[in-house]
Order: sequence, then structure tokens, then C-alpha cells
Amino acid sequence: MDPLSDVLSLLKPRAYMSAGMDIAGPWGIDFPSLGRGIKTGAVAKGDCWLAVQGVKDPVHLKTGDCFLLPHGPAFFLGSSLDADAVNANDFFAANSAYGHIRTVKGGGDYLIASSRFILDGTQADMLLALLPPIVHIHQQEETAALRHSIERMMEEMRRNEPGSTLVLQNLAHMMLVQALRQHLDTIQDGVGWFFALSDRQLAAAINAIHNDPAHSWSVALLANHAGMSRSAFAAKFRERVGKSPMAYLTHWRMLLAGERLEAARDPISVIALDLGYESESAFSTAFKREMGVSPRQYGQQLSKTRAA
Repeated sequence: MDPLSDVLSLLKPRAYMSAGMDIAGPWGIDFPSLGRGIKTGAVAKGDCWLAVQGVKDPVHLKTGDCFLLPHGPAFFLGSSLDADAVNANDFFAANSAYGHIRTVKGGGDYLIASSRFILDGTQADMLLALLPPIVHIHQQEETAALRHSIERMMEEMRRNEPGSTLVLQNLAHMMLVQALRQHLDTIQDGVGWFFALSDRQLAAAINAIHNDPAHSWSVALLANHAGMSRSAFAAKFRERVGKSPMAYLTHWRMLLAGERLEAARDPISVIALDLGYESESAFSTAFKREMGVSPRQYGQQLSKTRAA
């Protein structure tokens, strides 16, 4: 798989709710933190404001815009920043829904679709650190695929036909991927794995690592994939990703190892060999340095968690 698909597969996002809001007049809603979760939203009609806990500047969302909150923080959504806000739970309890859409004050002024994802991946916290705190996608010609998903989601909510819950789950996953993909096409700077994917040369090297993490990679080999000199590649990679190419390789290998240990199907010696380590001891040393505990301790912790 490609790096973005790889990370999302380890996050294991599970869409557990998709809903629409058809609102008239001034309004404001305070949404609580999701914990380990991702919130997505799209404005199909009207414009509103998004203020996210921990993010300095509020975002003005216009018709056709989409937003993602990969870290699941608390946030405010409303017709204006000074609108009286109600708690999300109280808001949804007070306004009845027809199918998947809640109509407020007769509706007609604002139409918003949203989805919430719970992350089942054991390493979600580590993986979310690779993603930006907020993704704002402005409507533009290049977002046709994303607009189609939004329109399709609103249509499915309105029709509320048999099987609509499953269809909405699949559309929510499509919106998540398309929004992140579109964000990659528009970002100009930033430090981290996600931002580096917007750079053609670094993306080629990161793709090589993800396509074959067990390979005996060296900085020189990865630089060749990037079409750069060894020294220029190493400097650019560290600047854009925030760590050296070899440190990133080790980090990704250990995330994959954690996934294998969670499945508890293979012995540590097999996992070590599959990820490019010649001995179990070398793998265990690298794993403990990266994850804070030995592979066996990691597996035992997961077993206790599952048994709880």
C-alpha cells in the first residue's frame, strides 16, 4: 500500500456515526473531545465558523468546504463566533431527526454533514502525531471528487433507504481519504511525515520504505529513489520529516511490529526476520528503544488490555 493508506490502516478508523444538520437562524454548538477519534465535516449550504481547542485561529467555513480534526479535540461550530452555544448532547436531544438529518428551526439556512470515527488501532496516539491538528479544505475545482462524496452523503441521508448506515460509513471513509489527499496537494510547508508526502522527491523515498520495510535500506539507496545526492537528501529529509531517514525506517518498522504483536499470531523471531532484522536480539533492542518496552512486554500489555 501507499504511505497514507498504510497509516490509516493501522489507525483502524471505524465510522460510528454520520449525521446531517439542516438549520435556520443563528446557532452554535460545543462539541466535546472524542479522545482517540477523528471528526470530519462538510458545509453543503451556508457558511459558519469552526473554533478548535488548542488551535489559535478560528476557521471560516464556506459552502463546499470540508474540515478534518484528526486528534479529536473539543471544538465549537456555529453561525458566528459570538453565537450562544449549546452542548452537542443537548442540541441533538432537543432536535428530532428524520433519518440521518436533524432539522432545526425549520431549516433552510445551513446544511452540514459530519462523521465521527473511533480509532481501534493500538498505536493510534503515535500515528496521530504524524497528522496535522486541523485540515481545512477550501472548495475549488480540484476538489470535485470530495464534493461528489459530500453530495452523495447528503443524498443518502435524505433518502434514508435500507442499508443507508453502511453506505454512509463507506462514504465517510472516502471523505476522510479524499480530504487528506486534497490537503497534500495544497500544503506548502510543515514538519512531519504527512507534510513530506507533498514533496515529490521525499514521497518517492517514503513510498520505497513502505513498499518494502524489510529491505536493507541505506541513506544512499533512498537518496537514489528520490533522485538526489546522499547529503542533500539526508538534510532535506531531516528538515521536512523531523528525523533522519534511518530513524523513520526504524519507527515505521516498529509500528508494523506492534501491529503484528497485537495480532499475536507470529513469534517474535518471525516478526524480526520479516522486518529485516537478522536476529531477535537486534530487533528487540530496536523495539524497546522505539516503543519503550520489549516486544514481550508489549504483547503482555496488549493481552491484559484485551482481558480487561
